[in-house]
Amino acid sequence: MHLAYPTVLSALLFCTGLYGVLARRNAILVLMSVELMLNAVNLNLVAFDVWLSRTAEETLHSGQALTLFTIAIAAAEIGIGLAIVLAVHRNRGTADIDKLRDTAEGHETDSPDAATAEQAGPAEKAEATA
Repeated sequence: MHLAYPTVLSALLFCTGLYGVLARRNAILVLMSVELMLNAVNLNLVAFDVWLSRTAEETLHSGQALTLFTIAIAAAEIGIGLAIVLAVHRNRGTADIDKLRDTAEGHETDSPDAATAEQAGPAEKAEATA
């Protein structure tokens, strides 16, 4: 088998994952896209390991060892990432990345406290903050 086949497949998987990271709004779908990118890297590592083991006299299989390491890192990333997403969803009620970014920057427009603070006068704002 030629090296071009798994390399092209890996490039397509990586580009699909990159598109998913950049275009998706849901945090869980972004995590799935990151996993797709990591799997593309794993495919490349194994393909080049097989290709180099045919030409080298000593077969260390370092590509396969790096693939196992990447799989372990990906599993830990998914575990921690899903825990963070679930905690944020419980606190904020959404997993939409744009809405979470807006609330982190202080541009809350959906909360009733922000609407009453905008309608209140300067003296009432000073009392509310004191």
